[in-house]
Amino acid sequence: MRVVIAEDNALLRDGIALLLGEHDIEVTAAVADAGALLSAVAADPPDAAVVDVRMPPTHTDEGLRAALTIRSAYPGVGVLVFSQWVETSYARQLLSEHVGGVGYLLKDRIVSTDEFIGALRRVADGGTALDPEVVRQLLAGPAVDAGLARLTEREREILGLLAEGRSNVAIADTLHLVERSVEKHVTAIFTKLDLPQARTDHRRVLAVLRYLRS
Repeated sequence: MRVVIAEDNALLRDGIALLLGEHDIEVTAAVADAGALLSAVAADPPDAAVVDVRMPPTHTDEGLRAALTIRSAYPGVGVLVFSQWVETSYARQLLSEHVGGVGYLLKDRIVSTDEFIGALRRVADGGTALDPEVVRQLLAGPAVDAGLARLTEREREILGLLAEGRSNVAIADTLHLVERSVEKHVTAIFTKLDLPQARTDHRRVLAVLRYLRS
């Protein structure tokens, strides 16, 4: 896997590059601002980009806007954005505009090597990866969608784990359930949300986006 890093903190940028190298992930460029990120991706599109939401010059949403540009211009490049705090408006924007190939983690999550690397690989493969705290805050509001209102508490819990990019096996381990039980819950979620099986639709992602937009 080939990755571009965009982080204005040199120590963190170098630390991420070192971490990725230890997992046989090639860092094709490590830059400090959004402009350099877009140039690096244009010159040699990687499999994914790791992007800080806040970068120079204003340290507001330069990284997010660059990530959105990358997803639109280079559909094959996944973007994993991260920030110091949960920015729900940014997370909603990223997820509402792109069905897959996106992720949002808190910077603290990078300390947990396995979670960070796993999230990055899911995003590069076209999936989604959301920090558990991001999911908690995004799903905190009441559901107004009739299909969502039909979900049980357990189904809503599983939908939250789906948003994190967890597999059925991982969900079963987390909730101490057998995998078959998780499969039944996931099928029930799709049924209640009127998401029939189709070749072109990623039903897991569509279910999560339906929840986040409610």
